[in-house]
Amino acid sequence: MLGPPEMVSGEVHRTQLAHERTYLAWWRTGLAAIAAGFAVGRVLPEVVGGTNWPYIALGTALAASGLAAMVYGIVHYRELQAALREEREPHAGEGFLLALAAVGIAVGAVSVVLVLLAP
Repeated sequence: MLGPPEMVSGEVHRTQLAHERTYLAWWRTGLAAIAAGFAVGRVLPEVVGGTNWPYIALGTALAASGLAAMVYGIVHYRELQAALREEREPHAGEGFLLALAAVGIAVGAVSVVLVLLAP
């Protein structure tokens, strides 16, 4: 038994607010990655000088991962809201999250290499 309707409604409202906070976190992450991508890909090559392509590639990967995070945020938010309305378990986007994690690990590894090898 779920309990009185007002309790269930309160739980649903809290869950909806939690979904919204998570959605906004994906957007903040995406915006931060886009800003970092711009800084690494456009500003850093001017400061460092020398070979630019590694920084441009890294900046592009950061910006693209930021866009992907923003897209995932809205898709996931919509799925959670639909699952809540339909009283079902939400579908997990584990494959996409693993791919995004792999990109993050690759970007981190390239960053380490650039820090160690850059003049």
